[in-house]
Amino acid sequence: MTPDHHSTALRHRARLVLVLGVTAGYMAVEATVGVVTGSLVLVADAGHMLTDVAGLSLALLAMWFAQRPANVRKTFGYYRAEILAALVNAVLLLGVSGYILFEASRRFQDPPDVPSVPLLVVASVGLAVNLAAARALMTGARESLNVRGAFLEVLSDVLGSVGAIAAGVILLATGWRYADPLFAAAVGLFILPRTWKLLKGALDVLLEGTPEGIDLDAMQRQLLAVPGIIGLHDLHVWTVTSGFIAMSGHVLVRSTDDRDRVLLGVRSVLRERFAIDHVTVQVETEGLAEALQQPCFPGTTPCYDDVSHATPGRLAGSRGERHRAPAPRP
Repeated sequence: MTPDHHSTALRHRARLVLVLGVTAGYMAVEATVGVVTGSLVLVADAGHMLTDVAGLSLALLAMWFAQRPANVRKTFGYYRAEILAALVNAVLLLGVSGYILFEASRRFQDPPDVPSVPLLVVASVGLAVNLAAARALMTGARESLNVRGAFLEVLSDVLGSVGAIAAGVILLATGWRYADPLFAAAVGLFILPRTWKLLKGALDVLLEGTPEGIDLDAMQRQLLAVPGIIGLHDLHVWTVTSGFIAMSGHVLVRSTDDRDRVLLGVRSVLRERFAIDHVTVQVETEGLAEALQQPCFPGTTPCYDDVSHATPGRLAGSRGERHRAPAPRP
């Protein structure tokens, strides 16, 4: 079982609920006006709000799942539900952006007449609503991948409202019908790189990649500097959920060293310099490591197959090598 660990997203649940209610209400207004007036940019903004509603609902559902206790089948609990929600949000955003770009390309061939005054009024109110929602989620977006997904969706709605206002002004001043599909396409294009970043972040967590901000090489060097450690291998650092980073690894010590002191040194380095509290370390002597004959995990760096073939002093390795602390000077 894991220790009690609450997702950072839970601290922002009340704001998520508030934003969900406001967004769902105004989405209905904007979609209705967009359909009645034939404005694609308003429909596009309402479509983004629809993904907001879905994304916020998923975020809240994921928080509920994350609170469920760990069990013998789910030893880490349901923390990854938050990451799955962020992944679904990214896919939804990609789908909506693709639809808007497709529809905008069709309307460039024969742009419809869109009344400018209703467009301006609805878009202006929508801008105020979206700005308030984005402000409410800004802090949580820095701490939680799940909240960040919801924040990016709201931020895209801010841009959608700005685009709708710009299209309304141009239509009112010049009657240029291409303004509506042009700004709708701009909104769709703006969202794509941010959506890709969210998608990549969620996939990195699911694939247990090294978290952003963690320098694995620096960690290896600092662990090798802990008194008593003469080598290490199979070092892994991954994210369980936002704000919950875990580490595991094997450290090599001499048989005469105090293993408890070494372990305390390792935990101190990881906590103070890398903010990692969930640590699993196997302390081995050279004799034990050779007796275990533990194979390398494919693709891991560093690791070794045979302790007798390790070369002292190496600080970079691949399969068949291990990291060794520099030999002490005489």
